[in-house]
Amino acid sequence: MIRNLNQLNFSGFGTVAPERAGAICADLPRKTLRATAEDAPVYRAISDTWIIGSGGMTVLSVSADGQTYQDYYLDKPVCLRSGVHFSIFPFRQAAASADYSAALEPECLARAGRPQDLRVRHKLRVTELYTFFYQEKEQGFFFPGESHPMLELTYVDQGSLHSVADGLDLVLQKGDMVIYGPEQWHMQYADIGIAPRFVTISFDLEGGDLSPLLNRIISPPQAAVTLLQQMLREQERMDSYSTDVIISQLTLLLLSLLRQQGAPAEKLKASNSVHSDNEIIRSAQQYISAHIREKLSVPLVAHSVDVSPSYLTALFHKHLQISPGEYIRRMKLQESKQMIRENSMNFTEIAAVLQYSTVHHFSRQFKEKFGITPSEYAKSVR
Repeated sequence: MIRNLNQLNFSGFGTVAPERAGAICADLPRKTLRATAEDAPVYRAISDTWIIGSGGMTVLSVSADGQTYQDYYLDKPVCLRSGVHFSIFPFRQAAASADYSAALEPECLARAGRPQDLRVRHKLRVTELYTFFYQEKEQGFFFPGESHPMLELTYVDQGSLHSVADGLDLVLQKGDMVIYGPEQWHMQYADIGIAPRFVTISFDLEGGDLSPLLNRIISPPQAAVTLLQQMLREQERMDSYSTDVIISQLTLLLLSLLRQQGAPAEKLKASNSVHSDNEIIRSAQQYISAHIREKLSVPLVAHSVDVSPSYLTALFHKHLQISPGEYIRRMKLQESKQMIRENSMNFTEIAAVLQYSTVHHFSRQFKEKFGITPSEYAKSVR
């Protein structure tokens, strides 16, 4: 990748001169280096060497050890320290040139130069998205199992879920995640009395190695959970760009999991403020989930986690891109779907239990959220 040339990121190789006429050393004769894509010699500075682009869009490649190179767009004069390896080459054109001045001529080390590939490439990216479901299962549901060529991710949003693969029966609790590899047979089921809600995503991946994440319980960082919540909201929106957004967010989610897995222990430690933010949000979500059938308000939830309502609102907006009031509303509506599936109360009773002012208010919010009335939903699940 081509870097921006500035004093801070170039300090390991020399200095960046002021961008004005005469900034390059005027006491030494000026000569010219030329390069093409096929002929870009590598040099070693024998003395301090001033260099500035003089023809075409020029890239300066530099190395302190002759092994690891960094590429800079040569749009201002620089002075390379003695011993630095360097070459120039054209950026998306036939040829480039640069003027230089040095007390001692740079040593030409290789005429052929080094391979030039300035493109930034994906190390990992999701290429195909096949399914993206928010699953709401009945109590004690049982899925007999399957295998398929795609990767599959499951995230438990409510309740608990058994994940069985490769002889392991993993119990995923709320907030846990599991990833199955291609052609890995897996089954899922819930204990009697448990009606889990979970997200299932099947996809193909290019590059990267997810093997450290496969078939084990993952406790995703808050950044990954936030991305998943954004994906669900994007699925509700579903315009012409939503699929691209969801695929990009899934790629970021997987990268955040791999970073958490592979980072040194000291780098996994979040700052006190970030750790505190995550704990407050998680505690607030747990409180809302545990009291979802009670009358909830932002001040009440904020009091339960010992922060002010304004601070809790700021945290929800920052990390979840949603207000706590809207989060409570969505959670109550999700709970209402579970209550409708249980078929033990009528709509008036459900509205009362969930603390809606009237059944009409409940029905209106239900249709705004899901696009169908409670009656239509009841018919679809019975």
